[in-house]
Amino acid sequence: MSGSVGRLNAPRKRLALRVLDAVERAGNRLPAPLTLFAIFCVLVAAVSFVASKAGVSVVHPGTGQRVGVVNLLNAAGLRRMLVEAVSNFAAFPPLGTVLAVTLGIGVAERSGLISAALRGLVAAVPRPLLPAAIVFAGVNASLAADAGFVVLLPVGAMIFAGAGRHPLAGLAAAFAGTAGGFSANLLVTSLDPLLGGLTQAAARLVDPDYVVEATANWWFMIASTFLLTILGTWVTTRVVEPRLGPWQGEAAAQPSMSLEPHERRGLRAAAVAALAGTLLGALLVVPDGAPLRGEGGSLEPFYRSIVALLTFGFLGVGLAYGIAARTIRSDHDVEKMTGDTLGTMGTYIALAFVAAQFVAWFGWSNLGIVLAVKGAGGLRAAGLTGVPLVVGFVIVSASINLLIASASAKWAVLASVFVPMLMLVGWSPETAQAIYRVGDSITNPVTPLMPYYPLVLTVAHRYDRKAGVGTMLSLLLPYSAAFFVGWTALLVVWLLLGIPLGPGAPLHWAP
Repeated sequence: MSGSVGRLNAPRKRLALRVLDAVERAGNRLPAPLTLFAIFCVLVAAVSFVASKAGVSVVHPGTGQRVGVVNLLNAAGLRRMLVEAVSNFAAFPPLGTVLAVTLGIGVAERSGLISAALRGLVAAVPRPLLPAAIVFAGVNASLAADAGFVVLLPVGAMIFAGAGRHPLAGLAAAFAGTAGGFSANLLVTSLDPLLGGLTQAAARLVDPDYVVEATANWWFMIASTFLLTILGTWVTTRVVEPRLGPWQGEAAAQPSMSLEPHERRGLRAAAVAALAGTLLGALLVVPDGAPLRGEGGSLEPFYRSIVALLTFGFLGVGLAYGIAARTIRSDHDVEKMTGDTLGTMGTYIALAFVAAQFVAWFGWSNLGIVLAVKGAGGLRAAGLTGVPLVVGFVIVSASINLLIASASAKWAVLASVFVPMLMLVGWSPETAQAIYRVGDSITNPVTPLMPYYPLVLTVAHRYDRKAGVGTMLSLLLPYSAAFFVGWTALLVVWLLLGIPLGPGAPLHWAP
């Protein structure tokens, strides 16, 4: 198995690579992730005490009410932190998703399905296209909402390991695509109507009859999907893999991709089960009045069912493979597979408990809202227009994303400031939303508040026990930098050329 991250053999490294090495060294000197989140909790509590005593507050742009920093170290705050500690953990958004989908994946993995399928995939897909395939899948994984993280992160690492390439590069490519490209997709996702509703509410502060469609940014996000795939592939092959060096793990020592007869038999059974599951899922979603259609034909019930559908889907194909391949001979085998799988998640569960407290405390303190409003106010006070305003808005959104992970929570605050502001200088609400989505996504891979960052570290430790926060940050920073430069450039060119962002979505607004 590989040791610490490899180094390039060139006598003089480029400045960028030396910076990444420094980031890795500094990051790996930090305490263990669990300890790090515990320190963050202490810092949030301390800052909330100081800021509240100083009377720090802002006027919420959406409600018009004054919001102040809440002291977490008074009697009420201490009581809330203790009383709600367990509920914070139980309600931590990624926890249920990770554990539920992991149950299904565990059966698929331990029955031998994932290993056989990945070896078949690696044998079929040309080696140079593997990074592009993983990044592209990651960008489009937002269709499955947060479940895309749980599925794709371990799969990306396993695909690279199966091909004899460094699994941390596959993990980085999968996470960069899924997190950094969260706002892009070939299809309209659940995020589009969610952001569109907030944009419309903000637009009506200026134009009471303004309507923002869910497809407001669709065409731009389709183009963004291909751009991010190209950028992510380039970073993976030209920056990340050279830094990691050759993979010396088990897959490199056993490079055979051939499938045994029982594996082929299992894969055929799994394919039949997958087809049957897909047809069943279509019957639950497509027809009028289907169980997973909401009022007016809305797909909201379907989006909210994706985690359960994925769990049962992986379980179904895993069972089909295992029974056909004779790797599952009784229900006791399935019980052991699920138990063993959850047994490997102990470190993640412990980390999730502390991370859940940090996220909850940060929200209770109102520090995120205060910093977001002050950052937006600073940009507005700068008096920027045209391209500088667009770039400035991207930077502000990206910076605030380091403090508030939820895209909708940030936009609920920022939309009330930026949508009217951009409308008054001639940009449409749809344009304001597109600018925000670029900034909101690009720093996702490197923000400590990304709920799935603990999962990234958990997967990384399967292949390199020495991989720490600094290791992953040094691998993910190039993606954020490339996405910032490339995606912002695409946005600016798009606006300068006057290309519509989506069907019926104007670039400009005039009273």
